[in-house]
Amino acid sequence: MKRIVLFFTAIAVFSLGAHAQSKDFSLGKWVEVNNAILKELNRSYVDSLQVGRIERAGINAMLEALDPYTLYIPEEEQEDFQMMLNSAYGGVGAIIYKPDVQGNVVINEPYEGSPAALAGLRCGDEVVAIDGQAAAGLTSAECSEKMRGKPGTTVVLTVKKLRVGESWKAGDVLEVPVVRRRIVLPSMEYAGMLNEADGYIYLSKFTEGVGQEIRDAYKELKTKGMKRLVLDLRGNGGGIMGEAVNIVSLFIPKGSVVVSAKGKAATEQVYKTTTDPVDTEIPIVVLVDNASASASEIVSGALQDYDRATIIGTRTYGKGLVQSIRPLPYDGQLKLTTAKYYTPSGRCVQAIDYSHRNEDGSVGHIPDSLTHAFTTAHGRTVRDGGGITPDFIVKPHKYSRLTYSLVYSGVIEQYALDYVRAHERIPALEDFHFTDYEEFIAFAKDKEFDYRSSARALFDEMKKSLEEDGLTEALSGELNALQKSLEMDKETFLRLKKEEIVPFIEEEIAVRYYFQQAGIRVRLRYDDQLHEALKQPAISWN
Repeated sequence: MKRIVLFFTAIAVFSLGAHAQSKDFSLGKWVEVNNAILKELNRSYVDSLQVGRIERAGINAMLEALDPYTLYIPEEEQEDFQMMLNSAYGGVGAIIYKPDVQGNVVINEPYEGSPAALAGLRCGDEVVAIDGQAAAGLTSAECSEKMRGKPGTTVVLTVKKLRVGESWKAGDVLEVPVVRRRIVLPSMEYAGMLNEADGYIYLSKFTEGVGQEIRDAYKELKTKGMKRLVLDLRGNGGGIMGEAVNIVSLFIPKGSVVVSAKGKAATEQVYKTTTDPVDTEIPIVVLVDNASASASEIVSGALQDYDRATIIGTRTYGKGLVQSIRPLPYDGQLKLTTAKYYTPSGRCVQAIDYSHRNEDGSVGHIPDSLTHAFTTAHGRTVRDGGGITPDFIVKPHKYSRLTYSLVYSGVIEQYALDYVRAHERIPALEDFHFTDYEEFIAFAKDKEFDYRSSARALFDEMKKSLEEDGLTEALSGELNALQKSLEMDKETFLRLKKEEIVPFIEEEIAVRYYFQQAGIRVRLRYDDQLHEALKQPAISWN
């Protein structure tokens, strides 16, 4: 019997060794073949070979076969990558608008407290030249690149002023030196009181240090009488896992598991709270939607698992993968998926299984029938396999196709700039309400944008299909009648959708007079999902 056991043990060891050798052989073979192909292309291809382009295309195709989050970042793209990672760059701190290549650069939104704002640049000012080079003839991206640079360096902007100032008239052209600075776009974009009892924090991403910002904001809101906290993670695509842990640490006891990450060879890292909480009793509402992902799901999942918060909104995105940065030769970097993360109850929220693809290479969501049940600290059932399901489903307002078109085509943005040119000031934000809608209609009706209703867009698609099938002539009577009933001119449609368009105009205008936080405050006025969430009963899961 002992000999039989030894025999099977030997087979197992040999099989493992053979498997390892097989993987090493396959990798070595692939590298050798890849190099041979490049050499032969370089030697014999009929046209001049753009080696850099085809190598990058090959790398991208290889990584795309894994998942959307594993990326190669060469040296020349490091600055953009750091901007994406940390929301920071060296520059003047302003959003610019360039209506056409031959025109000047228009200052659209200077950030509050930025070098641009401190230098007196305001919305509507035109940048005629950057360091002596005319803006006319440059693209918007080229102008932006020239305005960026190493913090501490100076860029001289030739500016045509929109408004009268202390030492200039409207229309004067001035040389404005601006000292570049490290511009950090805020992750905690707003914190304030919604009413006498409800404090509100809007977090758009998880960047370094944001946990401390939330801690400070929480303490400030408590001094203002906050009795319930609303943490808004809608649209938050994630960021640094450690900052998610820091935020959860504010509300649950020290030493509690927040998230665990399991990578290759079943290795597991467990992340626990390491600081004393600021409050383990205050009711918390966490707002989420289908764009809340990664670190947002760590926070909402942990607080849900500990029955510490009420999660309200719609199901989150379902990104349960962890990425790490690895150095590569020639100062490149590889951002690759190294683990899956799990909430305290054991849930993995990953919605898409990238390791099992269909024959055509596509991937699908994990069906609800294959998900598993887990229990929270007080015995409630929660499930894995597809994001965080809220405790209360509250759907957002559904906007018309027309409103989306006005936003994405830039018509509302262009109108806001025209409004600023015509109005030196507006009332205090609390008193400001946009009332010039007929003026907006007159502006918008002459602009090019897709003003079809959703029904009309579907009709046009259906008509194309019928044309391909040769059926339009046979159905011409019915089609003409339906088309006539769906037709609506721009002005009529704009008037019909006034109630949902006005808030977008109001927000765009407010930002240009009172900076970015003013836009959020206007948005909160009309946030039906938030207002509905506040009506939900304060639940204690204890």
